Amino acid sequence: MGTAVDDVAAAEFHEFFERYHAELARLAYLLTGDPDAADDLAADALVAMWHQWDRVRAADHPGAYARGVVTNLARSRIRSLVRERRRIALFWGQRSERVDDPDVPAVLDVREALRRLPFRKRACVVLRHAFDLSEKETALTLGISVGTVKSQTSRGIAELEKLLGPANAVRVLGPPRGHGEAAAAAGHAGRRT
Repeated sequence: MGTAVDDVAAAEFHEFFERYHAELARLAYLLTGDPDAADDLAADALVAMWHQWDRVRAADHPGAYARGVVTNLARSRIRSLVRERRRIALFWGQRSERVDDPDVPAVLDVREALRRLPFRKRACVVLRHAFDLSEKETALTLGISVGTVKSQTSRGIAELEKLLGPANAVRVLGPPRGHGEAAAAAGHAGRRT
């Protein structure tokens, strides 16, 4: 039987879970492009936060802390998959992977284009545009400076524009926070149905 302190902590965590689980799964999905991995990463992040619940609930921005955990888990997963693919390619003697023609942006959807971005650029673009976080909130989540968020987001959008065409990138992603209806619409661009 738990103590009153344990019961309070469990209730606080339950509330935190209800508030952030869907958001964390969506973030993981947009970072990895894999719905099954997204659910696993969100669950792993929440388990890790439960094990460090005293630290999480004492944080100034528990949501940013949670997003940072998911982002780090996604980065580790992607690195692991890249290493695994390299080993397989070496084993089978295949030197190159299939690459879609970047000159045909009409056939690329946003998820494919996002997967082509380096991880930090992808994370900045997703957090700024799909999650409508401010530059400061994005910096807190990723543990980087606001200046880095600005440059990585700008470069990421430029790369997406090359892949999708300028009109499609802005239409699908929308402007970041503070730009009205387009920013709200951007939040729906990467959601799973």
